[in-house]
Formats: sequence, C-alpha cells, structure tokens
Amino acid sequence: MKIIPVVLCGGAGTRLWPVSRKNHPKPFLKVGGESLIAQTVRRAAAVVQGDTTADVLLVSNESYQFLLQDECLPVLNAAAAGARLHQILEPAGRNTAPAIALAALWAQALHPKERVVLLVLPADHLISPVSTFVETAHKAVTSALKGNLTCFGIQPTAPETGFGYIQKGASLEGLPGVHAVKRFVEKPKLDVAMEYLASGEYLWNGGMFALEVSSFLSALDSLAPDVRSSAQAVWAQAKSRADKASGGQIVQFDASAFAQLPDISIDYAVMEKAANVAVVPAGFQWSDIGSWAALAEQAQADAAGNTQQLEGRGELISIESQGTHVRVGDRTVATLGVSNLLVIDTPDALLVADKSRHQDVKKVVDALKAKGSELVNLHPTVHRPWGTYTVLEDAAGYKIKRIEVKPGASLSLQMHHHRSEHWIVVTGTAEVTNGEAVFLVRKNESTYIPAGNKHRLVNPGRMPLVMIEVQSGDYLEEDDIVRFQDNYGRA
Repeated sequence: MKIIPVVLCGGAGTRLWPVSRKNHPKPFLKVGGESLIAQTVRRAAAVVQGDTTADVLLVSNESYQFLLQDECLPVLNAAAAGARLHQILEPAGRNTAPAIALAALWAQALHPKERVVLLVLPADHLISPVSTFVETAHKAVTSALKGNLTCFGIQPTAPETGFGYIQKGASLEGLPGVHAVKRFVEKPKLDVAMEYLASGEYLWNGGMFALEVSSFLSALDSLAPDVRSSAQAVWAQAKSRADKASGGQIVQFDASAFAQLPDISIDYAVMEKAANVAVVPAGFQWSDIGSWAALAEQAQADAAGNTQQLEGRGELISIESQGTHVRVGDRTVATLGVSNLLVIDTPDALLVADKSRHQDVKKVVDALKAKGSELVNLHPTVHRPWGTYTVLEDAAGYKIKRIEVKPGASLSLQMHHHRSEHWIVVTGTAEVTNGEAVFLVRKNESTYIPAGNKHRLVNPGRMPLVMIEVQSGDYLEEDDIVRFQDNYGRA
C-alpha cells in the first residue's frame, strides 16, 4: 500500500488582493513567515514520514513550475528524506475532477503493482496542529482502503454561508471515527446554516479526500464517464520527463486536448452521486483563509482588537484605532482614530476596506480587470526559474530593475531589438556573455549591452548575484526577448 499526497495548487484568490494575484496566487501567501503551499507540503510529508521512497505530487498551472519548486523542495527535503517531488502541469485550469483523475492515472502508471491511496489536499488551507491532521489523515486512508470515497469534515464553529456542508450518518463498522455520508449540501442560507450548526449532524466540506485509485477510477467510470474518457485521452498524449532537482517527474499535456476536459468539481462529478462515501470528522483547527478577515483571525489581537501582519522591514503605528487589521510591508503604516478597517499594504497597491466588506474585495479586482490593469496579474517582483526581478522604476524611455540570480543559475542566451541595458553588480560576481566576449563582472563593476547583441547572465558563485539593470529604448516590455538557448525550455 502506498499513500501519495496530491496537493492541488490552483485558484486566483481574488479576495486576498493585492497580495494574491494571477501569477502569484493565494497558495504563495505567507502566514507566520511561510507560504501556505509550503505548510501544506510539510503536513503531507508528516503523513508519509518513514517512507524513504515517498512521492508527493503537485498539480498546478504550468506557469508555477519553478516557483513551486522553490517553495516546496526545501521543505520536503527537510521533512522527509528521500521523498520525491512530482509535478503535473496544467496548461489551463479545468477544476478538481479532471485534476484528480489525471493524478490517479499518473499514480497507477507509477505504481502499477501496489494499492495507492491519493491524499488530496488543497494548497491554501491553514491547519493546526499537524499531529491531529496526521491522525485524521490515517483514519481517512484506512477508510479508503475499505473502498470508501472518503472526505474530511470540518467541525463548524459558526453558521457560515460560504461553505458546503456534509451531513454525517451512522458510524461505519470497523472504522472508528468514520461515518457514512447522508448528503452534501451546497452553501446554505443563514437560517439554514444556523439549524445545521445547532443539530450537530453537519460538518463543513473541507475539500480534502482520501481516494484509493482503483475505487476512484471505477466511480468515474460509472458516475462521470465523460471525465474518465477525456482524462484517459489527455493522459495518452502526456509527456513526462525526469527532473534532477526534485528526483521526480514533470508531466505536461497537449493544450488543445486538455481544453476538452470537462470543467467540473469532484463534488459534483462523483462525491454527491456515489453510494460509498464516508466522512472523517476532523479534530484540527482549520481555515481556508478565504478573506483578509479570516487571516486577521489568525493574528493575536491587542487590547483594542487590532491585529497586524508584518511581512517586511516596515512598522505599524496604531493610535486610537480599534478592530483594525493591517498588513505591513517595507514601509511604515500609521492608523489614527479608525475602526474596523482592513489596511493591506504592498509596494504597488494599497487596499483600505471596511471589515464587513471583506468578501467584496474581488469587486476591486473586477474593476482593475475592466481597465486592463496589470495589478491583477503581477507584483513588482516577478519570479523566474533563475531567480527574481523587481521593477524599481518604469517611465517613458527607461526602466530600472533589481535582478537577483540564484547560485549556479543562468538566464537565457538572448537578444533585444528595441532596448540596450546597463548592468551594475551590487553583490556577487556575474559571468557575462556580450556578443562574442565572455567575462566576469564583480561587485561595484558594470557593463553595457547594446541593442541587437546576443547576451547572457550567469551566476557562477555560491551566493546570490544581485545587480541593477537600467534599460533604455523605445520599447521595454518583456516580449522583446529573442531566446537562442535556455536551460528551462523557453527558447
């Protein structure tokens, strides 16, 4: 028997704007100094601890491949020695049913002679303590091995109208702490949610599952044959390659075939129709961090009910303020005589909202989308396979960036038609290709790359390379890059 944690890393997290954006979504939000995806992988590793050949699978959009490796590999290596990190990279989002179907087909191909239980976990939940989560997960796995499609039920603490509910039935014989499921209920009205809470029979649907692969694929065959057949067709065209950094597999798909997958959740496709569905009531504390108000609840409040989240070098000055949550970045934020506000500060956008409107932040995102604003998609700091760049200033005719290159990493051999670049090394040593010349540029030295020259930047050292890049020209966008060679398949 093999347990494979499957971490689903998707969703835009629009209610957590301006920190969550399309190209840096909610799973990368840091809570307590560590991203939600890293915390999820740490919990997953705790479940399979002791298995020296453990596999952990990430299912995400292909654009997050390298950012996910940066976040998850160090955590997995530290928490579960010998474990392999695998990635299924989707060209587009198609919801949880096809994502889990592809994960099941992948697991079946990887371990054809073993019974495999997929432990399906969203990447953006906050759970504590980990020990109770592990205990709950093993109960769910035991239930799955009995042929049950098993979900985790969260003990409700309030009559929430934004969650789905599970009505638990009788205890299952031979499975302590596991119940049959009577029914699933979609987001109820407030009066109904209050009845559910008072009855003690209902649990929140936490979106976590334990699914034995053969049982799940059989359920797809009978209940959602279109999902099964289309997933099988997509899988037949999948391309898999080994990844040296993670020790695992990278799986990618044909985009046109992938687009034919039904866009449907696992709940609608299977769980709400199947007869063999079980639920394990979870004893751990849980939050899906669905809004800034939910995140504020995780922080320690002062005597006036104020909370803060420190994520940079800045500080909070709070004077005669009450019930206000402030996210502080790299600058000082001051509140004076305010109450019940959300103040979320980032380098390029500031959100100020009444706490009671925390579910409406997505309206701001919709307004920005209507204007075509890049504030929906990108932060000033953009992650690349080789490191990051941060736009410090962007004006007509020039752009200034801070570039950080990981030790041993290399940018592509490239050329620009419309811009020249000045590079000034701040920390570390750069190996520069400029036309036919290859040379080193050390701290406090600089070089110039004319438009039209083939060039490359490499960090040959063991420390991060930090440099300032000044671009000059009549067109300075990222699509003015012609790549000739690239270590990351982008040429």
